[in-house]
Amino acid sequence: MLEQVLGWARDGGPIVWLLAVASVYSLALIIVKVIDLGGVLGGAAARSAALADWRGGKLAEAQAQVTEGRYPADRVLAHGMTALAARENAEVVERELERRGNEELERMRRWLRTLEVIAMVSPLLGLLGTVLGMIQSFQELELAGGSANAAVLAGGIWQALLTTAAGLIVAIPAAIAANLLSAKVDRAAHMIEDAVSALFAAEHARSG
Repeated sequence: MLEQVLGWARDGGPIVWLLAVASVYSLALIIVKVIDLGGVLGGAAARSAALADWRGGKLAEAQAQVTEGRYPADRVLAHGMTALAARENAEVVERELERRGNEELERMRRWLRTLEVIAMVSPLLGLLGTVLGMIQSFQELELAGGSANAAVLAGGIWQALLTTAAGLIVAIPAAIAANLLSAKVDRAAHMIEDAVSALFAAEHARSG
């Protein structure tokens, strides 16, 4: 099987090798991002308990529940509680939490754009390889003149089509991973927004 794959890579030319590199790179990115985003949606119960304590005036207890949190929403919420407990201006705190939320979002989205580019470019590279291979096949057919046969032409065509298949093999996993991971990041962003909104609502209830 390995011999056959290497033969296909050799027949497909440099574009297949380029796609092979893109495949290894995208697989590494997928693994890294799956690990990186593994726990971004957790901690909801602890945050709810912290907000309930905040609403009840137990500021120290509320802060303790999220200060050591490892989730993005925990980190943003912890900073908001610290700032509000220090009686900083609510509008200033809100702007700072928005900035910190954007930082968390940017960190979670890191490398996802690269996966999207790989998913978009790989089929185009495959198509380019196929077109170049077809051009070469028809040039050989023209040079062969009357001695050309269908077997020679078919051999050139299937070799050219290898690059299209390789491009799709690279693009499909990258596209699926990019979409699933982006959806996870979007859910994490909503959790950050909900936590910040709930904090200000709890602060209003506590103060008023």
